[in-house]
Amino acid sequence: MSAIKYIFIVLFLTSTGVCEGQESLFKIPKRAGIYSAIIPGAGQVYTKKYWKVPIIYTGLITSAYYFKENHDLYDLYKSAYLNRLDGNTANNLDYSNTELITLTEHYRRNREVSALLFTLTYILNIVDASVNAHLFDYDVTEDISLHFQPIYMAKENTNGLSLSIKL
Repeated sequence: MSAIKYIFIVLFLTSTGVCEGQESLFKIPKRAGIYSAIIPGAGQVYTKKYWKVPIIYTGLITSAYYFKENHDLYDLYKSAYLNRLDGNTANNLDYSNTELITLTEHYRRNREVSALLFTLTYILNIVDASVNAHLFDYDVTEDISLHFQPIYMAKENTNGLSLSIKL
């Protein structure tokens, strides 16, 4: 199964031009969003923001790790409480029933927060790739200037100030 995944990834990246030396003056935002939806970080590679890929994967892996850890502890305390209600003391934890309920609710909430953070990181990855593609060809030159110049308007016989912006 893993060989099929790698073949799919290689075919996808080569067919889309991400692995090739494709140079373009503009990037398509929809394409960047789709790339990031399929493989997180692929849209950032497409828009040449390579430094964002480790940040995306750090967020996804960290939230997935805490989701799993909180889920395991939730299951442990929940099963210990349910076993105690059934009269089975195999999981002899040194907690009272109310403490087990509190721990179960705590880890359930933390599991839900971790799932929410994973989802938000994934969605932010897609939005970031799309916005980067929109701003890929945005030109910010060093020759942006603002000039003030006094003027005399003969028709109205008044003085004034002329404002000109060079973009």
